Amino acid sequence: MKPLLHLAKEVDFMWLFGRMKKRRILENQEKMPDHIAIIMDGNRRWADKKGYPRSLGHREGANNLKRIVKDCNKMGLKFLTAYAFSTENWSRPKSEVDTLMSLLKEFLRDADKTLSGENIRIKVIGETAGLSEAIVNEIKAVVRNSEKNTGLTLVIALNYGSRNEIVNAAARIAKDVQGGRLMPEDIDEKLFSNYLYTAGVPDPDLVIRPSGENRISNFLLWQSSYAEFWYSDILWPDFTTDDLLRAIGDYQKRDRRYGGL
Repeated sequence: MKPLLHLAKEVDFMWLFGRMKKRRILENQEKMPDHIAIIMDGNRRWADKKGYPRSLGHREGANNLKRIVKDCNKMGLKFLTAYAFSTENWSRPKSEVDTLMSLLKEFLRDADKTLSGENIRIKVIGETAGLSEAIVNEIKAVVRNSEKNTGLTLVIALNYGSRNEIVNAAARIAKDVQGGRLMPEDIDEKLFSNYLYTAGVPDPDLVIRPSGENRISNFLLWQSSYAEFWYSDILWPDFTTDDLLRAIGDYQKRDRRYGGL
């Protein structure tokens, strides 16, 4: 058994090593991603594992998003997209959907008071159809009140499904062609991107999915064509800024060739 003094020195060394590693990651601005997208998964399993109501798991997930958003802003990250509620989530039990909608309304109201006050700009993507008037009003308020902020842009994917987004974009393009406002030969990837919900937002450099699932779940299918992916077994409420830095550090080691050599 090692003497306590030696153990203390090892702990101090590991703490110092950890701080130095984090500092190197943050100082490597040339390889810092501009846009990180997160699939926030594992709230229900986190609650089940601890014997808590699932509603508490979702609340902890929402609280964790606030913490991560604030830390991303401090890091100087330009864009963070959070997958908050998918079009498929409507199939969950009504009681759970009601809880999620209540938390979303609460999050948006709080974001209007706190996050936007920290120079964070907030954008919401997805379909408003199906959302309550109260939530739609909260969305309009937080987007309007934060639109001139110049720090991190938080993109909240709410009632969002990427396949539906692509279909809607194609339908709008077809309508513009039919109406003579657009010529078929003008259609290219750049134009198509401008018809997506994310128009004006750069494609994600890094997509993070905690919770042990290794799938994309109908999230930013077009936009993440050349994104790097990082998976973790950590459930979302337990996901920390240290975990985020580990993901960024791993991203910085990768060679992004975009299909080239």
